[in-house]
Amino acid sequence: MEIKGKIILKRGKEQSIQRRHPWLFSGAIHEMDGGVVDGDWVTVNDAGGKVLDHGHYQRGSITVRLLSFEKVQPGPDFYTEKISKAAQQRANINIQSTVTNAYRLIHGEGDGLPGLIVDMYNGVAVVQAHSYGMHHDRNLIAESIKKVFGENLTAVYYKNQTSSNARGEYLLGMSVIPHTILEHNHKFFVDWEEGQKTGFFLDQRENRMLLASYAMNRTVLNTFCYTGGFSVYAAQAGAALVHSVDASERAMDMTRKNLQLNGFDPSQHECFTDDTFDFLKGKENQYDLIILDPPAFAKHKDSKHQAMKGYQRLNLEAIQKVRPGGIIFTFSCSQVVDRQLFYDTVVSSAIQSGREIKVLEHLGQPADHPVSIYHREGEYLKGLVLYVA
Repeated sequence: MEIKGKIILKRGKEQSIQRRHPWLFSGAIHEMDGGVVDGDWVTVNDAGGKVLDHGHYQRGSITVRLLSFEKVQPGPDFYTEKISKAAQQRANINIQSTVTNAYRLIHGEGDGLPGLIVDMYNGVAVVQAHSYGMHHDRNLIAESIKKVFGENLTAVYYKNQTSSNARGEYLLGMSVIPHTILEHNHKFFVDWEEGQKTGFFLDQRENRMLLASYAMNRTVLNTFCYTGGFSVYAAQAGAALVHSVDASERAMDMTRKNLQLNGFDPSQHECFTDDTFDFLKGKENQYDLIILDPPAFAKHKDSKHQAMKGYQRLNLEAIQKVRPGGIIFTFSCSQVVDRQLFYDTVVSSAIQSGREIKVLEHLGQPADHPVSIYHREGEYLKGLVLYVA
């Protein structure tokens, strides 16, 4: 890796690096080389000039995303070694199997590569860069994935996230859309070229499996359903009725296709293109099981207060509408909303409803979305299973 510049920390500001936290904030910097630009590899030094680490520079509050925690400059095999280590970890915990061929290979800070996401979809790697450094290194990353997976890799697709007018591109191979994956023996179409994120919400895999254990003979409402992941699991588990709701007609079309792909007659499942809050009006006592899996209401700290109002309103609506003895799966994927704050917000909704409610399960992200013990901020997905008397 070519190091383009050097950053000197203020005295005493090396402590976060010594604790292996992967973010270096602008307030910790004493001085830096003037020629450094967004995406450059830089060396981070303490106030005495001692090398502490290397990482990607980017103007902003998080000024350096730390990548090595080593004094020695990263070599040409840096990405290959990191990706190989992550692949071995997934193999050790049996993420991929004969019934599941889609999983997260690289989860940013959790795998020591801040700013990088790589999802594997049945032989296709979909790469997202959330920093300019990872964007600049995208071809190195694609080559490293190829080295690790060899002939088991069909293509590498890069889904650019670094600008508002970003376009995707194939770094290796070519388009294989539509593409089918297996998740716990459930089949899904994935479209990483046009779909949200990398095309599918892999982080809900184990929570979908848990939902199946609650779904038999229940009437199920899946809100913010995207491409119908929870809906397919509920139908397969023997739900009496499944309704799916999303504001996107394209998402509803994918939900219908995924239900058909798994052998369900579309007439046995209704899809509604509608705003969830509008749909819930007048729906008292129609559902035994409601899933609330909205997009991130808060992407920045500045929007957190408004987001909590949204979570409170949404959970209150569901609590008021679900039948007595019903179940609610409720989630937040907002990184700036921690587990305790989300829990307290749901409690507030419960108090307003006046109903008797019990917490049956605390939910989170699966093992292929690991959280570094030194970076608590990596725990972004929070969920609860509620019993409403």
